[in-house]
Amino acid sequence: MYKFLSDSKDSLSKRAKYLKLSSSILSESLSSGSFNSFYKGQGLSFSGVREYLPGDDVRAIDWNVTARMSKPFVKEFEEEREIQFFVILDRSISMFTGSSGNVKYKTACEIAALLLFLAENMRNPFGAVIFDGEIDFSLEPKLSEKQTMLLLSKFDRVEKVVPGSVLKNALLGAAKLLKKRSLVFVISDFRAEGWQDSFKILCQKNLVAPICITDNSDWEIENVGSVPFTDGESGRRMVLPTNLNSFKAQWKEEFKARINRWKDFCIRQGSKPLIISTEDDVLRHLSVFLKKI
Repeated sequence: MYKFLSDSKDSLSKRAKYLKLSSSILSESLSSGSFNSFYKGQGLSFSGVREYLPGDDVRAIDWNVTARMSKPFVKEFEEEREIQFFVILDRSISMFTGSSGNVKYKTACEIAALLLFLAENMRNPFGAVIFDGEIDFSLEPKLSEKQTMLLLSKFDRVEKVVPGSVLKNALLGAAKLLKKRSLVFVISDFRAEGWQDSFKILCQKNLVAPICITDNSDWEIENVGSVPFTDGESGRRMVLPTNLNSFKAQWKEEFKARINRWKDFCIRQGSKPLIISTEDDVLRHLSVFLKKI
């Protein structure tokens, strides 16, 4: 059931060339957007010294160099421009639901891979954590071809899925792992419970972009009578009267309300939320989204 990515023509490894080429479009979107605001507060790094000029701040004088050269020199600094990318990828059971021959996790993996190649194109480190009912994989940000291929293979292959969701643990773990301000993408359907406090902590020192993956099956139910249903995240069991139009309407409205609450909450934390459906053009939506970050 879960090897649909690595064993198919749609696997990320087989589409790597296309994804890498497509990520160049995202690079243009990111650089043409308002992303310079991300660098605010990143800090300054020492870049060298030069001779003192009239009007220079005397506090910038490098007294050691000045003494050696017998004339005043000042230190120069430049704003740090390196961006750490980090992806928190949901691989819980609910992410393997979908319609029209697609599932949420497939869309989530395409997003993660495009962001991975975007970071590589920009020569910036990239890290990730993958979770289901437990933390399956975690890697701190680093820039190397070996890390890129390792992450791609981890996104691609799913041996098993542990029931439940530890989204809150993944968020909190990322907040502790990231030592400098990072651009964090949380890719999930956000069906788990109790993740909000951890999300707030993550947003305190990072620019967070939560991406909610949806599918038509989230709000549209086929008429198959009364059927037993078990929530893949919480384990709750219930009977769904899918033959009742009133139930279908209520189901759809509850989904819309949940998405609106999710979006409002994310915005209040200063994050940049995005909703992508399994039927959407991922590259186009990401390109537009990155221009707004």
